[in-house]
Amino acid sequence: MTNLAEQLKEDYLRMTGDVYKVGIKSFIVILYSHQIRFMRIWRKYKQHKTIFRKLLLYHYSRKYALEISSGAKIGRGLYLGHPYGITVGEGVTIGNNCNLHKGCTIGRENRGKRKGSPTIGNCVSIGINSTVIGKIIIGDDVIIAPNSFVNFDVPAHSIVIGNPACIHSKREATNEYIKFRV
Repeated sequence: MTNLAEQLKEDYLRMTGDVYKVGIKSFIVILYSHQIRFMRIWRKYKQHKTIFRKLLLYHYSRKYALEISSGAKIGRGLYLGHPYGITVGEGVTIGNNCNLHKGCTIGRENRGKRKGSPTIGNCVSIGINSTVIGKIIIGDDVIIAPNSFVNFDVPAHSIVIGNPACIHSKREATNEYIKFRV
């Protein structure tokens, strides 16, 4: 497990493509990049839960419609692309080097055989307006295309397209989609 400072630098690298250095340039990037600011507050709140951080997280969550539950587990180097309307529910586990795009929803299913929350592997890109729900496992190196609905297990090295979704096997599926891996 990496410490908080390393996690923040890894998120910065994934979202900007630049190495974090203390200075005016990094300060301005953080000031104007709400997704970096949000993830800094989210990670700090996860490590040290204070009332101030909770209120700040609530403020940014409502302002930018970034609803990432404090009960979610997120690995190293999360990338939030066009970050508005992203929802990650309680109990969701997301691996390292994952991309979440505008309007995606990752959440639990409350009944049936898939009752529970998804586990998402490393190097997964979830496209615009995609939905991933239920106690399912998304393998490593997977692309979930925009507007896809996924409520079933997805093997590693795949592309998921459509509604109802179809799985297409592809080696190095995320090679051109996930940049600046940590």
